[in-house]
Amino acid sequence: MENKDFELKENGINPVSTAGKDNDVYFSNVNVDDVKVNTTREKSTTPSATVKKAPPKKKKEKGVTGTYMFFIIVIVVSMIFSVYAVMCMNDVLAITKTNSTVTVSYNEPIDNIGDAVNLLSDNGLIKCKNFCKFFAKFRESQVGPQYRNGIYNKDWKYEPGVYYLSGKMGLEGMLQAMQGDNATAETVTLTFPEGYTVAEIVDKLVANEVCDKASLLSVIESVEFSYSLVSDLKAKEEVPYRLEGYMFPDTYDFYVGESASSVVKKFLSNGDARITEKYRNKAKESGFTMQEIITIASIIQMEAGNEEQMKTISAVLHNRLSDKANFPSLGCDSTGDYIRNKVAPSLSSTSAHTADYYLNYYSTSSTSTVVGLPQGPICNPGLAAINAALNPNNSDAYYFFHDNKGNLYTAKTYSEFKEKVAAYAPYLLVD
Repeated sequence: MENKDFELKENGINPVSTAGKDNDVYFSNVNVDDVKVNTTREKSTTPSATVKKAPPKKKKEKGVTGTYMFFIIVIVVSMIFSVYAVMCMNDVLAITKTNSTVTVSYNEPIDNIGDAVNLLSDNGLIKCKNFCKFFAKFRESQVGPQYRNGIYNKDWKYEPGVYYLSGKMGLEGMLQAMQGDNATAETVTLTFPEGYTVAEIVDKLVANEVCDKASLLSVIESVEFSYSLVSDLKAKEEVPYRLEGYMFPDTYDFYVGESASSVVKKFLSNGDARITEKYRNKAKESGFTMQEIITIASIIQMEAGNEEQMKTISAVLHNRLSDKANFPSLGCDSTGDYIRNKVAPSLSSTSAHTADYYLNYYSTSSTSTVVGLPQGPICNPGLAAINAALNPNNSDAYYFFHDNKGNLYTAKTYSEFKEKVAAYAPYLLVD
């Protein structure tokens, strides 16, 4: 075959001489992807390598999914923690709390802050109890629980009482209220004279914004105090005010907005200290209970024109109490006047009983059914009246009266009584 130039026609290969010395042609520059394999070609006798597809990269996919899940968990946990943190701060700082009031009461002293926080939680005033315990105990460790209203007391407790609390006060504010702490730094000094009744005391405290009427009456009626004079004193249906006779008359300093329990405690603690063992032992010797002596003293306080008359009036009362067969009634106007003039005006439509109901147990006029003493004291007597109740004059008089100048007259018999009335106070005679 002649040596000719090799030509490639329309096959996509440039006519470049690529022949070797033996006129063999080499397609060294051919793109293997453009070469079609002849499927009809006979099978090669040499085994060809089998081409396998690469398996899917599952590990990589799993890694991406795990990363997503991790971030989702982190976000969810962060959100939960954030919500809990906000709730904790809201309990402490009262950021979004409402002013709605919850009545919290307990009859036994609470001696640790953890139990006090439990009580707040039980009444729905806080949500994060455990955090509040931690916070309160930490703060107590820094500040100390011993100082309340500037007074140091290592045995300070959360005293029993009725407290009107709201979440808006915050955790610290509610705990302070339960300890009797003042709501403000503003103080007021009030004097309560001998003979003031519970109704008058309450009205004066409310008028001076010391505390509200509902909380005061609730404490007076229901809270049990540890003071020996009133520790066993229970509310009675026949008695308008359980603590009548024991709100000791004196001058007191109060905080504006002070808790009702703290206010009542000031009266009771003062009376418990002022009515000493000397008075109590004398009552036992006389055969009367301290409750009966306080009741006698309250009548003396209201009937006497001055302290000099007290022991004489006391003698008349004791003489009648010793002879109930002939003198079943004390015959004192003051006992019925207590209901008509002091109790009745303070009763409301929601009161348990009417004034007429109480008159059945307090009126000691000659036509009443009350034998001896009324059901309870008719005012809060001072020490002079209590002393007179324990130490009456030596007298055999069974009657007494006053003229319009306040002078006191006594008589042994009814005929003598009428003669003296006609002579010194004829305006008292009834036609």
